[in-house]
Amino acid sequence: MRLTFEGDGLRELSVTVPAASVRLLVPTPGADALVIPEWDGNEFLLPGGIRPILRTFTPLRVDNEAGRLDIEIVRHPGGAVSGWAQRVETGAPAAISGPGTGFEFPGGAEHLLVLADETALPAVTQLLEMAPDDLHVHAHVEVVSSDAVLDLAVGDSQTIDWHVTAGGATPGTELVAIAQSLEGVAETAHI
Repeated sequence: MRLTFEGDGLRELSVTVPAASVRLLVPTPGADALVIPEWDGNEFLLPGGIRPILRTFTPLRVDNEAGRLDIEIVRHPGGAVSGWAQRVETGAPAAISGPGTGFEFPGGAEHLLVLADETALPAVTQLLEMAPDDLHVHAHVEVVSSDAVLDLAVGDSQTIDWHVTAGGATPGTELVAIAQSLEGVAETAHI
């Protein structure tokens, strides 16, 4: 599910490297207003010591001129932000902070191997879009449903292999098998 956030503060959000992160704060279930938590020296807490609903995402797109940010959320049962996203109405309050550290392409590497699940699709998209032309990128993406396979643009030196989790298997099973099968990866590769 793609959500678009708008606000003047997003005009200043500078995301210059792929796979950078932002933190999304949404209202606590049952609360009418968004309450900004306070840092207690160890974690963010709401009044009464309640932990806020605060999750980290890779922004799909940032449009500074428009003050707009797109985030993709994987819908799943029991997810605090997923549940909020499915019932939220246009204009509802949320807070975004960031960006966090992103990915710097390794100097001297000729190959980049990416193993990702569907929650990492925004990061994979950015890696493919921003990779230097002389870097060969091979991405393996595991999704729990064939409906989640996207038609991503790939360059001449890029490939993406989609793996659908077998029915009843634990998500991530395919990626673990791929990682365990890696033998003799070239010294010029970055994983």
